[in-house]
Amino acid sequence: MPEPRYAILPARGVLELSGEESRSFLQALITRDMDHLTPRAAIYSALLTPQGKYLFDFFLADAGDRLLLDGEAARLADLAQRLNMYRLRAKVAIADVSADRQVIAAFGDGAAAALGLAGTAGAARPFADGLAFVDPRLAEAGARLIAPAATAAAALEAAGLSQTEAEDYDLFRLDLALPDGSRDLAVDKALLLESNFEALNGVDFDKGCFVGQELTARTKYRGLVRKRLLPVRVDGPMPAPDTPLLADGKEVGVMRSGRDGRGLALLRLERLADGGAGPLTGGQATLTPIRPDWADFDLPA
Repeated sequence: MPEPRYAILPARGVLELSGEESRSFLQALITRDMDHLTPRAAIYSALLTPQGKYLFDFFLADAGDRLLLDGEAARLADLAQRLNMYRLRAKVAIADVSADRQVIAAFGDGAAAALGLAGTAGAARPFADGLAFVDPRLAEAGARLIAPAATAAAALEAAGLSQTEAEDYDLFRLDLALPDGSRDLAVDKALLLESNFEALNGVDFDKGCFVGQELTARTKYRGLVRKRLLPVRVDGPMPAPDTPLLADGKEVGVMRSGRDGRGLALLRLERLADGGAGPLTGGQATLTPIRPDWADFDLPA
């Protein structure tokens, strides 16, 4: 693990949800149980279509009198519009506060501890006039911070972290096989379990209903996971997103995001079994699928 560093993530933005019905409003919509969200525990969740297809994924942190949502900046207005469509007469206010708060990733050896956080996924605490929390998907992914731009950097450097670029964090999360929103999850197409949401603490099956629950539950209980978002080692020029990936001349999946020899790809498991889980081709590159250390599944032999 590298030394602890932090990177401002300009591709992320922040929605603030306030009002006495904020929690019950989200409880009926999103894939995680809001009972798991407390001032000491953040969560990772998603909003789906009624047909169970991916629309948005995000982190939620509890700031006491309001909830803070860390989501894709470029799609934040669309998410707010979708939430307002469901709001009806619920006592909830939704505001984009990205101009006042940054999303920052703290990663590397000891990064979470430097922010005073326990080493468990989702552990949260106040920090730098904002909130810091261990990545709820995977404790090894370090921490995230939602805080005012004016105070965050100074507090992080005082904690012993040095600043680096967002591209360095991108490499770090690719090494851990963590998806980055719509770069890796096809909007209105991706299924949660194919995208490893169960293994990454992004869905609860013992809560009440949420939008898209029927298909998600059916996929789980009928064993219908036929594809997986998997890490791949890339030898050669990085294939562009959506490049078809081939095994023995047959398409087995498509490329998602990638950088510097690491990438993620959505692969059909039965086609991997037909061709073996050996090297694939995409564009001018050779790709090798890898089973993540945290995976709750095996690759075909």
